[in-house]
Amino acid sequence: MERRERPLPSPCVSICALDEDDVCTGCQRTVAEITRWGRMDNEERREVLKRCHERAQAKGQLL
Repeated sequence: MERRERPLPSPCVSICALDEDDVCTGCQRTVAEITRWGRMDNEERREVLKRCHERAQAKGQLL
């Protein structure tokens, strides 16, 4: 029997505000990424999370 991977949770931190580039200042996802999250598979979600990390790093938001 094949075990299915559980869906990765949303990176939402309940600080929902868009910057001038339409990127959420809380989770660093774009509007398109937020809208599609529920329909993404885990592979897509990992790619989004990687981009979120890169965006946060570029903005100096990571310690």
